[in-house]
Amino acid sequence: MPRKILHLDLDAFFCSVEELLDPSLVGKAFAVGGSPQGRGVIASCSYAARLKGVRSAMPAGKAIQLCPELILIHHRHGLYGDYSDRVMSILRDTTPLVEQISVDEAFLDVSDLPQPLRLIAFGLQKRVADETQLPCSLGGGTNKLIAKMANDYGKKQVRTGRAPRAISIIEPGEEQAFLAPLDIQALWGFGPKTADKLRERGIFRIGQLYELSETELHSFFGNHASEILDRAKGIDSRLVYDSEHDPKSVSNETTYYSDTDDLEQISNTLRWLSDKVGYRLRKHNLAGSCVQIKIRYSDFTTITRQKMLQQPTNLDDEIFSAVTELLKSHLTADREVRLLGVGVTKLEQPAIQLSLWDNTVQKKTQLTEAIDTLKDKYGKGIIVRGSAMKTDKKEPKP
Repeated sequence: MPRKILHLDLDAFFCSVEELLDPSLVGKAFAVGGSPQGRGVIASCSYAARLKGVRSAMPAGKAIQLCPELILIHHRHGLYGDYSDRVMSILRDTTPLVEQISVDEAFLDVSDLPQPLRLIAFGLQKRVADETQLPCSLGGGTNKLIAKMANDYGKKQVRTGRAPRAISIIEPGEEQAFLAPLDIQALWGFGPKTADKLRERGIFRIGQLYELSETELHSFFGNHASEILDRAKGIDSRLVYDSEHDPKSVSNETTYYSDTDDLEQISNTLRWLSDKVGYRLRKHNLAGSCVQIKIRYSDFTTITRQKMLQQPTNLDDEIFSAVTELLKSHLTADREVRLLGVGVTKLEQPAIQLSLWDNTVQKKTQLTEAIDTLKDKYGKGIIVRGSAMKTDKKEPKP
């Protein structure tokens, strides 16, 4: 039997939450984001604003130029997280196989449910609306790729200035017929640059990839040729995994209010991020053996580098030590930094290797556990590192 996979996307999530709090915003061109006087960008925009050309990730200043009447609202991260948690609880009440891929987006494997996929999608959409008053769209098919692309396609067909609330289901056996006429850039994973290069060679539709010889495919995509052709035909064997209990990585990142090349400030930020990542790992009873750093410079050039550890860790100090080494090796001197990120991957349950001659790790673990207990009881701000008190610079916000 073919699998039954759904992709759910909350329609203009941040803006939909804001409309619940202030119904006067319904139907108006507004956006959630930063100030146009600074470095603010649009995090989410209403569908009325999208009709004016406003898009997510657009600088707020440019958005105001396109839509002078645009209403700008500041983020309310905690509130959005609460609504997201409520939606994800509804999904996990439907099936244990829910893979949350962002605050407003998730895959579901509902293969074990007897109802037709379209009926399951309608039921989920109605339940989310009834219990949270939030609009959502769903795409469905035999795999994750088709479900995601079906949802993207369905939402784009609705241009009313309101939430699309679309449901688009691709029946088994119809995958290739659905994909073939779509623009080449619609293929999940193809960015504008890849699409432009293909168009330069006369390839405008996904279906044209089927007509290429093996030699031509290899010249375009190298060793990924077979994978790309499978994707173009709607073939995808990836599983939906339970992201609540089986995360693949834990990371945090932050963007500075203004770019900086101050090494002390950068180091303090890495310490802060390392502490956050370590705390989250311990809350999930996980440790990781690969530590990553992400650096985005003022010109938006971004690099990601990683370091393998001898054994998995979830200790703040060990994470910070690894990212500090990566920073020293890969930071370009006298170049201002816009964003920093710290992550840990290759996760597993923690197992401390005991040493007869060195109990440093055990002492660090005991101290960390004591600090976590204080944070859990009195709040995360109860413990502040001395490095955070030495400077009057503003702490970056996530």
